[in-house]
Amino acid sequence: MWNWLRLIKDSVSEKTIGLMRMQFWKRTVDDIYSDNPPHQPVAIELWKAVRRHNLTKRWLMRIIDEREKNLDDKAYRNIQELENYAENTQSSLLYLTLEILGIKDLHADHAASHIGKAQGIVTCLRATPYHGSRRRVFLPMDICMLHGVSQEDFLRKNQNKNVRDVIYDIASQAHLHLKHARSFHKSVPVRAFPAFLQTVALEDYLKKIQQVNFDIFHPSLQQKNTLLPLSLYIQSWRRRY
Repeated sequence: MWNWLRLIKDSVSEKTIGLMRMQFWKRTVDDIYSDNPPHQPVAIELWKAVRRHNLTKRWLMRIIDEREKNLDDKAYRNIQELENYAENTQSSLLYLTLEILGIKDLHADHAASHIGKAQGIVTCLRATPYHGSRRRVFLPMDICMLHGVSQEDFLRKNQNKNVRDVIYDIASQAHLHLKHARSFHKSVPVRAFPAFLQTVALEDYLKKIQQVNFDIFHPSLQQKNTLLPLSLYIQSWRRRY
């Protein structure tokens, strides 16, 4: 369902059509929790997962509601707005993953909240060149204004110090969330760690962007890290996230 919701935003140009599709998923979730899922492959599989793992309806609805609010394709007004979006989407998805793993733990929830926010921030950074090619900029406006940077600077792929400072501030916030998430490491049940292994990819991106001095348009940031699967395996073996 998550991928479907992402595709709605990416493929729908008319907001009205997007809202209709979101309403479909809201009704679908309501029907799923009434044990009456529509005859649609994704809905049926989601219904099975809800029954098998007793998934919380609130997390699913929160994801849909947030995606619906985000159909306007506006830049985030501030970093807190970006974090709220990440909390309601990425973190909610992690809460569901923890439920699938059978984990109910306050420390795991706190870690999931911070990891989800880091994921949302990194996703926003990674997508900046792509969005720029479509003449869109979603980076938090408060940080851009703080450094005297306009949306046009990103559309023109400006690489001056002020632009890099914007990226540095945003990337630093993602790093801070990762640091907070890992501060719960000793308190989080080991069974939760598979849900948090995405931290490996997040840290990999943050290191790479630091290595290119926060040049968000550097070609190396678009290249896959062929050693990432090995890093994931090592962290899984070490039982760390």
